[in-house]
Amino acid sequence: MSAKLIFDHAPIGAIIAYSDGTPRPPERHRRKLADWNTRNGAGRLICKRAAVERGAHTIPASFTLHEGDYGSNGTIVMRVHKTFDVNSPRDFTVREQPVPGSVVVMSRPGDLGELVHLAANRIAAEDWLTRHGYPEAELREVTALGPDVGRAACVPKGNRPALSDESSAQPDEGAS
Repeated sequence: MSAKLIFDHAPIGAIIAYSDGTPRPPERHRRKLADWNTRNGAGRLICKRAAVERGAHTIPASFTLHEGDYGSNGTIVMRVHKTFDVNSPRDFTVREQPVPGSVVVMSRPGDLGELVHLAANRIAAEDWLTRHGYPEAELREVTALGPDVGRAACVPKGNRPALSDESSAQPDEGAS
């Protein structure tokens, strides 16, 4: 599916996989594999940005994926985010949707907010907020998915992943 469809239909908090369509090289080809891994991967959708016009230039609409955190002893030293514009040539797939009833914690209200945490429920989200410093945070409850944003609309029919409800209820993966 295209980046434009992800931008239009995938909800914040969804796990999105991306690929350039090339086959994965064998493990013994370390450099080729490392290069392949930079062009193929997955992450949690943390924000969407609308197109912006600046003078004669237009910055296309984009979305950002959180690929992971690196650190030790509970201290995050580096966060890995990748941003794709809606014209990206890569193929995208929605691997997992946020569970209805879970709560998305956004860094701030409005269009400039980013997902900072995905909690199982409102109580867990409020508890998380007491331990982390986001004074302008906004809590958004994930509602039941509509027909145009359901798993069937986001994943092409032949590529639908077999997900159980238990595997999609991992609220802390990729966004903490």
